[in-house]
Amino acid sequence: MPHALRIGGFVPFTSIDYPEQLSAVVFCQGCPWRCSYCHNQHLLTSRTTGLLDWRGILKKLHQRQGLLDAVVFSGGEPTLQKSLHHAMEQVRVMGFKVGLHTAGCYPERLKSLLPLVDWVGLDIKDLPENYPSLTGSSSSGGQAWQSLDILLSADIPFQVRTTVHPGMTEEQVERLRTDLSRRGVTDHSLQVCRY
Repeated sequence: MPHALRIGGFVPFTSIDYPEQLSAVVFCQGCPWRCSYCHNQHLLTSRTTGLLDWRGILKKLHQRQGLLDAVVFSGGEPTLQKSLHHAMEQVRVMGFKVGLHTAGCYPERLKSLLPLVDWVGLDIKDLPENYPSLTGSSSSGGQAWQSLDILLSADIPFQVRTTVHPGMTEEQVERLRTDLSRRGVTDHSLQVCRY
């Protein structure tokens, strides 16, 4: 029996987390990176008290069959949890589309999940060489951009999102947009940094 998903939050209804779909959002607890401008700081620690019960959320989702189109797994970093695969399977069996918000921390795990996913929102924070100072992880830029390459070669809709973080200049933003476009990214959204 797989371990239950560690869940730090649940939104039963949203129209903005999966394009053109009414969805619920499951906020997975834990993230390996420590971005200074993260607006979900309470989700960073993997082990904490007050987690929500996955079985209880499944019951709520059962009640929303026919009312919602999709379930989005967000975070934190959902791909941190090995139980995510099983949770996605459970949601698909219920007839929901599956959305995933990820920073691309685990490229191989992302690749293994794609057969279960209908849409991905990928957080690309900056050019690869600028990642270590943002995330506190020396390998983070390579991981995120490898995840981007995986999505570019997969047959699945995705959006790249960039939070314009403090200290990010207009020139950096333009360089990033140009690089993403050259790689074949057609849907890139800039977000305002929120604390």
